[in-house]
Amino acid sequence: MNDEDVLAGHQQELRRGTVVIAALATLKTPGYGYGLLAVLEKSGLSVDANTLYPLLRRLEKQGLLSSSWDTTDSRPRKMYSTSDAGRKLLQQLESEWNSLTQSLNTLRTEDPKNLLKELS
Repeated sequence: MNDEDVLAGHQQELRRGTVVIAALATLKTPGYGYGLLAVLEKSGLSVDANTLYPLLRRLEKQGLLSSSWDTTDSRPRKMYSTSDAGRKLLQQLESEWNSLTQSLNTLRTEDPKNLLKELS
């Protein structure tokens, strides 16, 4: 396995959870799957449609998204929005994200010996 493959695998793992946060946060304003793909792409978090659509269905099944069909155009489209349960989970995930970010920043900037001394 070459370095690019290793990096790609780790990047994919890192992004997996962030897509849930991004979808729940973005869909606080109702939108369509295709529109969500575009917003995520524009924000620098590109996601493959084959990843996003199953995720949306899973979040809906878990009660974190609600959906309705928009039939105003010639082709019906499913519109998603973050449910109350999804907003609550988003808040919890954002809190966890902030905590993890703080911990990682500490680990990246502090001398491990100093951290161990604080434990003694």
